[in-house]
Amino acid sequence: MFITFEGPDGSGKTTQISPLSDYLIQNGYSVLITREPGGTVIGDQIRQVLSDLKNTGMHPRSETLLFLAARAQLVEQVIKPNLEKGFIVLSDRYADSTMAYQGYGHQNDLGQIKNLINFATGGLKPDLTLLFDMDVEEGLQRKADGSEWNRLDAYSLEFHQRVRKGYHILAESEPQRWVKIEAGQSPEKIRAAIREAVQARLITTAGS
Repeated sequence: MFITFEGPDGSGKTTQISPLSDYLIQNGYSVLITREPGGTVIGDQIRQVLSDLKNTGMHPRSETLLFLAARAQLVEQVIKPNLEKGFIVLSDRYADSTMAYQGYGHQNDLGQIKNLINFATGGLKPDLTLLFDMDVEEGLQRKADGSEWNRLDAYSLEFHQRVRKGYHILAESEPQRWVKIEAGQSPEKIRAAIREAVQARLITTAGS
């Protein structure tokens, strides 16, 4: 099973991946955690370029293609091989981030981006996507209080609001794949909601 964690910046999705992995391993599953951009030697180098605040002159199309390049490497080198081995793969961001940020955020042509995503991923889609949803300003404040403020975080508030709206549109278009997690809750309630969503999908998958 391929499970992705999505959401606006500062929504806390990264914090919740390890607890879910621990829970699944305790229940007998083999689990791999990865992240985007990154997860490979090549992808991590691309991540540095994308995140560097010195690269504010990067064009949105360049940004889009760099994310896709990192993803193509991750899919072929890490995600597909581990899915074939029977692992549950948990990814901190995936293709929906490109639709939300480079599509809705930058207001680029969504059809073109979908085609590029399909090319980069070989058509690989998640079985379950968890959307960590919260107020944009609150999320950005969380990021500002942390240690990893990057080039994309520094985009305008309006950009991040379009990203959040884009996520909502994506989730509404594929309700069978997405589960929304209210990210403003306590960590304990968030963990419980994640486990409930994942267990429900595991049961459905086992019965199909």
